[in-house]
Amino acid sequence: MDAVRVALLRDVLDGTEWPGATRRFAGALRASVLPHGGGLLLVGTPEYEPWHLAAHLTDEAAWSGTPELTPTLISHRPRPGAPAHLSAGLGRVEAARRGETLLVVAPGAPAPGLLSRVHDARRAGATVFALGADSAAADELGALAHEALTVPRAGELDLDTVQHLVSAAAGENGLPAARPRHRLRDRLSRLADHLTSPPPPRW
Repeated sequence: MDAVRVALLRDVLDGTEWPGATRRFAGALRASVLPHGGGLLLVGTPEYEPWHLAAHLTDEAAWSGTPELTPTLISHRPRPGAPAHLSAGLGRVEAARRGETLLVVAPGAPAPGLLSRVHDARRAGATVFALGADSAAADELGALAHEALTVPRAGELDLDTVQHLVSAAAGENGLPAARPRHRLRDRLSRLADHLTSPPPPRW
């Protein structure tokens, strides 16, 4: 999702909790990572590894001039021959220490082994962030986290869309100017018009 689509999505969501919630979460993540010069670790579940979020954070790190946001993606099944920042295994979670930040993305129940490693990382001084779908397991992960953002399963947005909003907000170097509020129906209509309008003619 590019910057234009993120801006349109935020316009549609204006008046809901999501623009503020994702900016607060992303701001806390950025504030945790930048003072230590990086050390952002990103891990998902065996069924869901957040490659897409890793790519977006890497892009935002480059565009915003904040290389500290570039994550190390931790895989439950590291791929032989992958670059170092994409080939770390779960042992890297256990090795996390003070000054490092661990972001856990869990659309389902995190495996007990992962929760145990996250607990060890927190005890060792790492700062833990949790981003996941609403569930009893998410509550357990959220209890381990210093900052948590939970996406209701039957809510307005899905977890993938929230990840787009979080990564975009993490790369922002300043707060956006306040915009006037409009009715949700008007904003949806404008978004539909924009997405369905033909491209401008080329002369």
